[in-house]
Amino acid sequence: MIAFLLAQTIAITGGTVYPVSGPKLDNATVLIQGGRIAAVGTNVAVPAGATRIDATGKWVTPGLIESGGNIGLTEISAVQGTNEAFQRVSEVAASFNVAEGINPASTLIPVTRIEGITTALTWPTGQLIAGQGVMIDLDGATVEAMLVKTSPAAILATLSEQSKDEGGGSRAGAAARLRRVFTDALEYSRRRPDYTRAQMQQLAASAADLEALLPVLRGQVPLIVISNRRSDIETALRIAKQYKLRLILAGAEEGWQIADKIAAAGVPVLVQPLDNIPTYDGLGARYENAALLARAGVKVVVIENDTHNARNLRQQAGNAVAYGMTWEQALRAVTLSPAEVFGVADRYGSLEPGKVANVVVWTGDPFEFSTGVEHVFIRGREIALRSRQTELMERYRVLPPKY
Repeated sequence: MIAFLLAQTIAITGGTVYPVSGPKLDNATVLIQGGRIAAVGTNVAVPAGATRIDATGKWVTPGLIESGGNIGLTEISAVQGTNEAFQRVSEVAASFNVAEGINPASTLIPVTRIEGITTALTWPTGQLIAGQGVMIDLDGATVEAMLVKTSPAAILATLSEQSKDEGGGSRAGAAARLRRVFTDALEYSRRRPDYTRAQMQQLAASAADLEALLPVLRGQVPLIVISNRRSDIETALRIAKQYKLRLILAGAEEGWQIADKIAAAGVPVLVQPLDNIPTYDGLGARYENAALLARAGVKVVVIENDTHNARNLRQQAGNAVAYGMTWEQALRAVTLSPAEVFGVADRYGSLEPGKVANVVVWTGDPFEFSTGVEHVFIRGREIALRSRQTELMERYRVLPPKY
C-alpha cells in the first residue's frame, strides 16, 4: 500500500500535456493534490495557495517506466559485494524475491530519475528460473516506501543460449527442465500432505520454489521469458500455451520474424530497440524489430536493460520512432503499456485524475537527444535534479589553480 505523506497542491500550467490515455492538450494544466493527479485539462481551476509551475512552451508527460534491469540491486558490476540480483542456490530460484536486496540509497537511482524515469521493474538475473522481480518508484528512504505493490510483478526465466547449461548443454534440455518444474509444481499443489510425509518421488525443485510458481501457473503472476532466437521464442509460446501462462517475452531480437504469431497469442514483448548486432542467439536482430512487432498488433514495451545507463530509455524510444514506430506508440511503450503489462495501469502510466502523480516536465520532445528535464514529480513530490554525477560536475567545473 502506497502512503502519500504530502498534501501539497501543485499546478503545472500552460504546457503541452500528453496524457497518453487520450489526445495531447495544448495550453493545459495538470493539478496535483495529495500525491495524486486531481485534474488534467484546458479549463482546470487552480486552487488558491497552490504552487504554480509555468510550463509554457514545455511538454508534460507521465513519468517514464523502465521495465528491465537491476536498478537498486547493483552498483559496480565488477564488485560482487555491490550486486544483489543473483542467488547461487540452483538453476531454479523461483522463491527468490529481490525486494529486500534493493538499496534505496543507490547512486544509480538519482542518475536515472533526473532523466525522467520515475518507476522501474527491477529483476533477478541468471539461472533457468531466476526469481521474482518487483516494481518500484525511484524515490523513498525504505524498500516499503518504494514498492509500487507488495506482490511480485513477474517471475523471470530464460530460454536462450544462456540457459543451455541448465538443460545439460541443450536448448531442448532446458525446455524439458522448465516443463518438469511446472509439472512438479502442479503435482506438489495437489499432494502437499504426501510431500510433507515424504511419500512422493523427488521433485524438480524445492517446496519453496514450487510454491512460488503456483501463482504463475494460476495466471495470477506473469512469467517473463528472455528469448531472442526465433526457435526459442516459439518454444516459449508452446510452453505458455501448454500451461496457460501469462507470458511476457523479453529481448525477442528475432520476434519480428513471427510477429503475427506473437500477436495472435496475446503476448507482450519487452524490446531494446538499439539491439541490432547479430549473435548466434539472434542472427536476425534489426533496428526495426519494435516497429514491426507493433505493426502486427503486439503490445510493445521499450526497455533499456543496461542498469547503469537506464537513463537512456528515452533514446531507445526515440530510435524506435526513427525505425518505424509512431511517436505515440513509443510514448505509450515507456508509460502506459508497461503499466498495463505489469498490472498497475489503474494507478500508473498516464495522466488521469486519481492516478499516482508521477509527472515530468520537459523542455521539448522527450525523445529528442537535446531535450532536457525541468521538473520531475514522484508521488506528487518534486525531485531535486541532482545526482552524484551532477555534484561531481559542479565540484570540478572550475579546476583549482596549479601550485
